[in-house]
Parts: sequence; C-alpha cells; structure tokens
Amino acid sequence: MVDETIEQAKAALRIRAHAARAALDHQERAEAARAAAKHFFDGIALRPSDVVAAYWRIRDELDCQPILVRLMDSNQTVVLPVVLGPEAPLDLRVWEQGASLYEAGFGTLAPAELAPKAEPDIVIMPLLGFDSQGTRLGYGGGYYDRTLARMKKKPRLVGLAFAAQELEHIPRDAHDVPLDTIVTEAGVRHFGAAA
Repeated sequence: MVDETIEQAKAALRIRAHAARAALDHQERAEAARAAAKHFFDGIALRPSDVVAAYWRIRDELDCQPILVRLMDSNQTVVLPVVLGPEAPLDLRVWEQGASLYEAGFGTLAPAELAPKAEPDIVIMPLLGFDSQGTRLGYGGGYYDRTLARMKKKPRLVGLAFAAQELEHIPRDAHDVPLDTIVTEAGVRHFGAAA
C-alpha cells in the first residue's frame, strides 16, 4: 500500500531536486562526471567476478559513461537496464565488448534484445535526490524497486548523483530500498552496514 502523504512529499522534493540538477552548467557536469568516476573506483571495492549494473545517462543525469568506459576496459561484466513496460521490472542485459547499443526507451541506450542477461552484484543507480540516511529519490516509476524485489541476491546499491542533489530528508515508504553508498563529485559516502 502506498502512503499518499509520502508520495505527495516526494513529488515536491522531485521538483526541487530536478531544479538543482538542471541548474548545473555543461562544464560543471563534465568535471563532476570525471571526479565521480575517480571517487567510484577509489571508494568501491570491485572483485573481477562482480557483475555491475550501470546506466546510460538520460536528460541531465550525472554521466555514468566515464565509469562505464573504465569498467569495460577492465573486462568487468556490465549490464544495462531496459524498460519493458510500465509495471515490469527492468531487463538487465550484458553489454559485451564491441557490441552495439540500441534505443531502449526514455532516451537511454542498451544492448540488443538477444544479449545475455545477468543479475548484478553492484547496481549503480541514477536518481533525482538522496539524503544523509541513504534514501534515494527516484523518478517515481518504481522500476528499480520492482527489479530489486525480484532479485535472488541483494546487490550493493550505489547512487550516482551531483552533490547539489542532496536533500535534507526524503520520506521512505515500506518498498523503498535504501542505498548502500552514494558517489558524487565531492566523494563517496557509505550508509548503514556498508559504513
């Protein structure tokens, strides 16, 4: 059951967080993406066997491409999400070295339909906002919530955002899974058991 009071509060926070993100200029965005990638690799322990779910940036999200390039160059297994429908979980497809990416809805790119699928050990998640408790404010579609609920294992959840997207407090609904870590251009913060 969705708490309408929480949903209304989140809707107002989404407007505020999106405005903060949209206010950043092109140069700030590029520098932040490079800095966040450095912090990611300095602050997140990766095993060679780890499957990493990432994303292809849409709109004004923090660009994950510097992380994706380095993961692919080091032969880490990378999966990218595909939206199959409004109530379906994300389809996580392996992006194999040299494979083309295709339009996958919402302006994002992903591997072809016949690409292998894999369940990730680490999920790098885009977001609109985050708070000091590791609460992630997404777009409200529930895609990541549904996807995480169906996984056989619990992956480490790493939010990727601009520092300007931090909010004082985000109310959490029962289905909201908190982040283990947030990575911004300002550094890495671990929450809960990962702290």
